Amino acid sequence: MTRGDVYLSIDRTRTLSEEPEKGHNRWHPDIPPILEVRQGQVVGVETRDAFDGQFTAKTTANKVRGVNLNVVHPLTGPIYIDGAEPGDILEVSIADIHVGTFGYTAQVPGFGFLRDIFTEPFFVRWGISDGYATSGDLPGVRIPGAPFMGVMGLAPSIELLNLINKRETDLSKRGGNVLLPNIADAVPQSPSISSTAIRTIAPHEVGGNLDIKQLTKGAKIRLPVYVPGALFSVGDAHFAQGDNESCGTAIEMAATLYASFHVMKGAATERNIRDVQFYRDQDFDPAPIPEPRRFFATTGQCYTRGGVAFSEDASLASRNALLNMIDYLVAEHGYTPQQAYTICSVAVDLKISELVDVPNFVVTAILPLDIFTSSGRKQGGR
Repeated sequence: MTRGDVYLSIDRTRTLSEEPEKGHNRWHPDIPPILEVRQGQVVGVETRDAFDGQFTAKTTANKVRGVNLNVVHPLTGPIYIDGAEPGDILEVSIADIHVGTFGYTAQVPGFGFLRDIFTEPFFVRWGISDGYATSGDLPGVRIPGAPFMGVMGLAPSIELLNLINKRETDLSKRGGNVLLPNIADAVPQSPSISSTAIRTIAPHEVGGNLDIKQLTKGAKIRLPVYVPGALFSVGDAHFAQGDNESCGTAIEMAATLYASFHVMKGAATERNIRDVQFYRDQDFDPAPIPEPRRFFATTGQCYTRGGVAFSEDASLASRNALLNMIDYLVAEHGYTPQQAYTICSVAVDLKISELVDVPNFVVTAILPLDIFTSSGRKQGGR
């Protein structure tokens, strides 16, 4: 079991608003650090779940309807990394992620990729043990764990903060779906910060809500530094997720991240790196995210089910691939549409198969068949 040189604990019986000295749920450069570490130190960081304790093992779907999205995501931090300066790259090495025994997947009305179709709340409670998640709400399924942190990021500079707010305000005026700064339930509550702080829902240049499932134990993520000390924060742990998280949540949980930091001096400026990079340079046996040897796949292209064609539209192709997978899970495995949507979010991987055969992109949805238990519903195809 990994042990950190430094350990940052929180009280998970309390919400972030009840323990604001341990974290934040907005991004802003003026949020002061709560810990300072040296490069190379292994730091253990406890985190809350994405919805800050609103969901428990006793939660029902009705509770999901009234969930407070303003508190998403409660992050632990910021952590000041000695030696990090604007223009550097901060490389975060993920040493381990310790998980609990409870997770959940929620379908919140108005949220998620297929929110126009799935308009009713739905909730799955997962028990986590021996490396798998199972649920009585989704019988016949056993999801292998590949824990990762959905949110890892750094503070933006004032200049970057202003740029993000300007471009997203402009996008909102053009009809884009954007969450602009909102002081309601913000931590910190100070209006001088919360009135301009960016929400944690969207990822940005400095990372944030990336939801990259490959960022498991042993991976390294590189983040451009915009402020002195980098100001690293983390939260939104996932036990498992498909490469899409289509319903808006994965298998959400509280967790503890163990990580160390290395500063690449001047690398962001010298290499003109403006976005997140990540890699893995060591093999794992077994692999934490194995490619499925048994799978069923559906595809989607750039035309609606009503027969309207669009040119080079990856979102529409992704939507069709997911809808076709949901239809398959309903017809072949006997799940309800909402159960099938949940399976897509936590286990199905979306792949862009081709981008060049205009007008139709092809997106493939890949379902690993090994998630189905022998005592579960029908296996495989007909």
